[in-house]
Amino acid sequence: MARVTVEDCIDKIQNRFELVLLAAHRARTISAGAQIAVQRDNDKNPVVALREIADKKILPDDLKEDFIHSMQKYVEVDEPEAEAVPMLSSETRMPVLGQDDQSTDTQIDRMSEEELLRRMATQAPSDGSNAGPRAR
Repeated sequence: MARVTVEDCIDKIQNRFELVLLAAHRARTISAGAQIAVQRDNDKNPVVALREIADKKILPDDLKEDFIHSMQKYVEVDEPEAEAVPMLSSETRMPVLGQDDQSTDTQIDRMSEEELLRRMATQAPSDGSNAGPRAR
């Protein structure tokens, strides 16, 4: 086959930079063992990749997708959940304080800061065994 040029491929992939990136990626995949879509004719892998693009044997969108996939370090896979989570009915809904029927709300204990400190002091261990290295 006659020598393939960038002008033969530019009507398939408009951007020359993108053409070079995709052709180089395709040449690397051929080197890694991918099947070629045209006759090799003693050509090197970059020339075979350009000929595949020029002959429309490989779609540019497929090359782009494969190139992007090869560059990703983490590919998120959307897996379906094992079982669906059941919806909560209105009877099993947890009460939200201040947003539901006020008559069913439970009484909230209110205490001052001093009362809180007194209760904490009575519950603290007296020997300091749970105290950290700063307490010593």
